[in-house]
Amino acid sequence: MASSSGTSSVSSMIQNSGSEEDLQALMDQRKRKRMLSNRESARRSRMRKQKHLDDLTVQMAQLRKENHQIISSLNITSQHYMNIEAENSVLRAQVSELSNRLQSLNEIIAFLNANHGGFVEDSSNNNFTEPSADCFFNPLNLSYLNHPIMASAEMFQY
Repeated sequence: MASSSGTSSVSSMIQNSGSEEDLQALMDQRKRKRMLSNRESARRSRMRKQKHLDDLTVQMAQLRKENHQIISSLNITSQHYMNIEAENSVLRAQVSELSNRLQSLNEIIAFLNANHGGFVEDSSNNNFTEPSADCFFNPLNLSYLNHPIMASAEMFQY
């Protein structure tokens, strides 16, 4: 009986050992499967990361292009503004000079009319008549020479 009991325990041990080997093989298989799954997941993650990086690179290039276009447009607009501002400055100076000329000419006409020796407006046909010749040759009436008349070459340009 002892032999039967010993055989039974060896047989049981062989079965346990076989069962442990099967269990170990099953665990190894699961571990390999998990490792493969993790590798595949990491590969997909790297691919997503690379795609995101590529998308950001394309977006950065597009934004740089738009930024360059905006800067170019801003420079052109600034140049137009400066040109128009310079032109307005010239026009303001011309308006000021023409206003001064007009005021001087009006003062001369007023002075000549006040002395009755200048141009006299003829109300019938709205023309100015010439003064008499003696008003310019009268040595006591030389005050008309004290009025400056501003003129320049620009005045005669067309």
